Amino acid sequence: MSKSIKIITQLVKNPIVINSSWGGVSQVLQSVLLSLFFVLIARYYSTVVFANFIIATVLYQLISAFSSLGLSQWFIREITGLDDKKDLVNKFFKLQIYSGVTFYLINIAVGFLLYDDRQIQLLTLLLGINIVFDNLITAIKCINISEFKQKKTFIILSIDAFLKFAVTCFLFIFPFSIITLSIILVIVRFVTLNLFLKIGSSSLINLKLLFQYNIPISYIKTLLKLNWPFIIIGSISIINWRISTIIISKVLSRKDVADFEISYRIFTIAQMLPVVVSATVFPILINFFKEDKFKEFNALYRKIHIYYFLFGLFSFTFVYSFIDFILPIVFGLNYAGTGIYTRQMFLTILVFPTAFLQANVLVAMKLEKLDMWFNIIILIINLTCCIVGLYFFKSLFVINISIFISFLFFHILQDAMFINKKISTKKHVLEFYIFSIVLVLSYVFLSQLLNPLILFAAFWIILISLIFYSIKRKILMK
Repeated sequence: MSKSIKIITQLVKNPIVINSSWGGVSQVLQSVLLSLFFVLIARYYSTVVFANFIIATVLYQLISAFSSLGLSQWFIREITGLDDKKDLVNKFFKLQIYSGVTFYLINIAVGFLLYDDRQIQLLTLLLGINIVFDNLITAIKCINISEFKQKKTFIILSIDAFLKFAVTCFLFIFPFSIITLSIILVIVRFVTLNLFLKIGSSSLINLKLLFQYNIPISYIKTLLKLNWPFIIIGSISIINWRISTIIISKVLSRKDVADFEISYRIFTIAQMLPVVVSATVFPILINFFKEDKFKEFNALYRKIHIYYFLFGLFSFTFVYSFIDFILPIVFGLNYAGTGIYTRQMFLTILVFPTAFLQANVLVAMKLEKLDMWFNIIILIINLTCCIVGLYFFKSLFVINISIFISFLFFHILQDAMFINKKISTKKHVLEFYIFSIVLVLSYVFLSQLLNPLILFAAFWIILISLIFYSIKRKILMK
């Protein structure tokens, strides 16, 4: 009993557990509120209006991916362990202001160039303002991550999610147009930014002295020249997902835009846990690598890899079994047939969590250029599969499978490099793919024979029992 208490005490004091717990609770709350916000919009507005809102939102997210200049991971890596942080923090913050304004103007130009629809153009003009706000919020979030103060970030983002949800609730009391909704959402984001500046920002940020910091053009050029891989990495990872919505809007119907977005929103809920945990694991990996603690570095990577693999498998089996039951209840009968596309998209969750972890490992090892090229390759694969596939088949199936194929190649490229660097082994990599294929195919086959609830429960009871048996056997052998 005392040993168990000791283990629990150690876990409670563990920074990964502390920060991930805060992140987990906050992300669950945010996801629930933002999902409800999304559901209410989908239910209230027509499919066409809803799709137009999605297109404008995705466009601003795509441009926003470039506006941060991809410097978030670079900033976290550089500031970690740095004694004098003030100069770096304020220059980074001011740079994000300049960049945000520039890319907001680019967002407007792209929106008007791609779409003739007046509603989409107006929505692009309004929602694009968030690019400036998001840049500043991202800068503060990076500082909090580097100082292990994610608690501030999680609390404020939860408030932001609650305010958005509250706004959509008023749709059913005082109905208003999608344009009015967009204006209110921009105001909410401005309030969130002010909360970050007042209570969520580091003491290193001094707004009064901020504009006294001079950022020469030569400094910006040098920074971008030295860290351009981060711009590619930070941009492509988002583009690889969100470009699909733009392609769908130009080739397929507005209904397909809505179906894809609903599937994607459910996917983002599933991916939130590995993303939250990785935000805490990443600085620890950096410290292990900087201090030449390679044994601890590899041990942490392999442990988290197993957890992520199991989480991805759990998410896939859950969605495969229950999505047809969930969607009509949540989104209404108009989206009762969306389940098939959600299942297709969730093939990617089988490799996304571990691929995300391995990408962080690469950056921690200062191999961001290699990660950049991997990201470029998978974007090319994704776009190629989409273009070729849509030429023959005008179906959302092509988009979902293209995303899965690109992430699978991404994972394989990472695995090859990890084997070469002796971070992983051929045995470990083969086990990952063999277990994934066997377990997924078995589950899909058995789903045709058994009740979904019985299959899901039995599958995980048996799998967890086998895992505990394997762990116990290894302990006894030692």
